[in-house]
Amino acid sequence: RVTPELFRKYKTPEDFAAADIAGLEKDIKSTGFYRNKARSIINCSKDIVNRFGGKMPDNIDDLTSLHGVGRKTANVVLANSFGKPAIIVDTHVRRISQRLGLTTNSDPVKIEFDLMKIIPEDSWSNFSHRIIEHGRAVCLARKPKCSICKLRKYCRYGQENT
Repeated sequence: RVTPELFRKYKTPEDFAAADIAGLEKDIKSTGFYRNKARSIINCSKDIVNRFGGKMPDNIDDLTSLHGVGRKTANVVLANSFGKPAIIVDTHVRRISQRLGLTTNSDPVKIEFDLMKIIPEDSWSNFSHRIIEHGRAVCLARKPKCSICKLRKYCRYGQENT
């Protein structure tokens, strides 16, 4: 909801880098944690302008070198902006991968590497998006809808709790 107006107002990394922090905070306030996010957006944009000539880097090492960018965000950018294979480990991917027994780890980076070993590389991004959607619609954190889950027969959690 925030991004259409945000990208009308700030069209380039240079625009974000030069943004007035109070104004940017107001623009993104509804997203939560807006003070930290505004500071990170401005500093990340300055990195893009100063270190990469205003062009978004297209590899994990350069992306994670940007202020406020971790592996999850970097993988979202790689998958969605550059069409590159990437495992995106958010709260849904973490929870469902654990419930399905695809990983025993809780650290997102370790989960990412566990999934990279068992998911074909050309399916990484699609897998991530499908699992995220499944986590939003069916495999909810507190009250999973195991009775309608198509993965239940593969899921230790679903078999033990229904």
